[in-house]
Amino acid sequence: MLKEEYLVTEQCFITELHNTPDDPDLSVARARVLPGVTTNWHSLTGLTEAYLILEGSGMMETGDLPPRVTRVGDVVNIPPGIRQRITNDGPLDLIFLAICTPRFTPESYNDLM
Repeated sequence: MLKEEYLVTEQCFITELHNTPDDPDLSVARARVLPGVTTNWHSLTGLTEAYLILEGSGMMETGDLPPRVTRVGDVVNIPPGIRQRITNDGPLDLIFLAICTPRFTPESYNDLM
């Protein structure tokens, strides 16, 4: 069954692939960022997030580190509470899996605009 994609205030499109109270240890979402778009600064309380880049390219920013180039196959680990954002620096959509442990809930999201 194909899940529905929706736009979030963070400036990217999300498709929840796996996020259920029956599996509180893990969630997986497909994120899509349009060319030229930078997602909003945000952090996640109490969970670790990893981005697995599937398509496109980007510039990842985490905490106070300098921006990092991300390409297909790269994995970016983001510890709990660390601010983050990503910019699609290519001509095609940037698509990645956002894998959260434990699972993502709306209460864990902190908008840092």
